Amino acid sequence: MNVKSVEKKEKSTVELIIEVGREEFEAAIEKVYKKQRSKISVPGFRKGKAPRKIIEGMYGASVFYEDAINEVYPEAYATAVDQEKLDVVAWPKVEIQDVNADGFTFKAVVTVRPEVKLGQYKDLTAPRADVTVTDEDIAGELKPYIARATRMVTVEREAQNGDTVVIDFEGFKDGVPFAGGKAEGHELELGSGSFIPGFEDQLVGAKAGDEKEVNVTFPAEYPEESLAGAPTVFKVKVHEVKEKQEPVLDDEFAKDVSEFDTLEELKKDLADKLRARREENAKKTFESAILEQVIHNMEVEIPDAMVEYEADQLVNNYAQRIQAQGISFENYLKMMGMTMDQMRLQAAESATHQIQSDLALAAVAAAEGIEATEEDVDAEIKRLAEEYKLTEEQVRTAVNADDLKKDICRKKAADLIFASAKVGEAPAAEEKTEG
Repeated sequence: MNVKSVEKKEKSTVELIIEVGREEFEAAIEKVYKKQRSKISVPGFRKGKAPRKIIEGMYGASVFYEDAINEVYPEAYATAVDQEKLDVVAWPKVEIQDVNADGFTFKAVVTVRPEVKLGQYKDLTAPRADVTVTDEDIAGELKPYIARATRMVTVEREAQNGDTVVIDFEGFKDGVPFAGGKAEGHELELGSGSFIPGFEDQLVGAKAGDEKEVNVTFPAEYPEESLAGAPTVFKVKVHEVKEKQEPVLDDEFAKDVSEFDTLEELKKDLADKLRARREENAKKTFESAILEQVIHNMEVEIPDAMVEYEADQLVNNYAQRIQAQGISFENYLKMMGMTMDQMRLQAAESATHQIQSDLALAAVAAAEGIEATEEDVDAEIKRLAEEYKLTEEQVRTAVNADDLKKDICRKKAADLIFASAKVGEAPAAEEKTEG
């Protein structure tokens, strides 16, 4: 392999002219011949036994050229990129220029990481929300615990909204029972809206032992056509009325629903956790606003191919997560009423912002001389191993070391930016002409 020329083009692209010599090309042709000879029929020879010269004589000297080019050019391209130390950020556009028995030449138009001109990235200001936790907030945090400790108790009185009635029922249309309209021992919460409109309202005031006729009209959009918009009668027998009995909020309640001995300890724990979540959200919002300023202050022209590549990666990763749930991505798109092009277009916005963030942080890391030490790498591998419940060796095998170091440098750059940031008024928005 020989790189004949390297030429920088517009929009962060580089044109490579790469030559693959006779020896490499011949080895690729021989490899392809050995793969394909068993599929080629030549009169006078058993399948797989025809010499290469005979096959080339029958079908032309270039019969194996195309597959041989496909066999050898990816490695030649990768070697050229490595040799020229190009930071490639998208798939190349490849064009074969010349091919013969002495080898071939191809052109690869490569999109490389664009140059970034940083603006201000230190001593930036942005507002940060004050975090408070009120008694009302703590009451809201207690609700799931109260719901779990709430019991249904049978009562000897008329049913009210919020009560649960245990009923038998059978539905009739024009005096004839209809399919699916009968149940026994059904528990229905009055006011929940889980039955046909008007059904639950007519059971308010009923007591255990009552038998009632409930007159309702099915909604016009009801999926069963024979019942859609039809007036019906349900014969209902009430067996039981139950009410929710919430627990008394005291120390015994705290012991029953948590590891704490007193209600005050439980409330304090809930308040501390809520405050921590809100502090973390406020921190993330503040840091996001600071990073947006860094992005706004820098100058960079992002190549379209870079956005397309990143968007494809996002879509592919999302498709893998969907398929891991046992749903084909094609069916998922149909359910969502989307096409693959629409999904890619939607992903392009997220991809653009991700690229902007990565470019900004990488530029800050370069400007500050930030590097990832072996100790940093070891610590990150240990963290990933603990997070994903893998061995450190499994993580080292799974992750790309260079990518890991870049991630560490970007994180250090972000820490540096945020450490110098201050809480205050955000700067007035200025119009910026996009490249």
